[in-house]
Amino acid sequence: MGTTYEGKLKAEGMTFGIVTSRYNEFITGKLLSGALDAIARHGGSVEQVDVAWVPGSFELPLVVRKLAASGKYHAVIALGAVIRGATTHHEYVAGESAKGIAQAQLETGVPCIYGVVTADTLEQAIERAGTKMPNRGFEAAVSAIEMADLMRQLG
Repeated sequence: MGTTYEGKLKAEGMTFGIVTSRYNEFITGKLLSGALDAIARHGGSVEQVDVAWVPGSFELPLVVRKLAASGKYHAVIALGAVIRGATTHHEYVAGESAKGIAQAQLETGVPCIYGVVTADTLEQAIERAGTKMPNRGFEAAVSAIEMADLMRQLG
């Protein structure tokens, strides 16, 4: 068997960009707090984290790509909350933001982590922000740390 590569959960010395949606800020603010907590708990410095706010989840991909292309960050994390309403609008917003964020990481080679909560109800979104379930922002930051370390190993 050849070499096995696996990212470690050590954020020391890493820089992160976080793009957060202002829409549903009562949810996304908790996601941001969770992401910053994860980075700090894994040895990173919150002073090495830049946060950009955008109007909504649909606007996340543009700023995620801009940060990833800057060369300043080991990983970029996108945080948002898309909650189903009476129309199908949420499907377009969630789908296009996911697609755009995936495209950004493929174009730049920088891990761009999708930390957008998609929920049928407000209650579900609140749970995913850390009340009953793990905080999705925390989970996204852990993924960012692991992927950043893995990319560092791969050169």
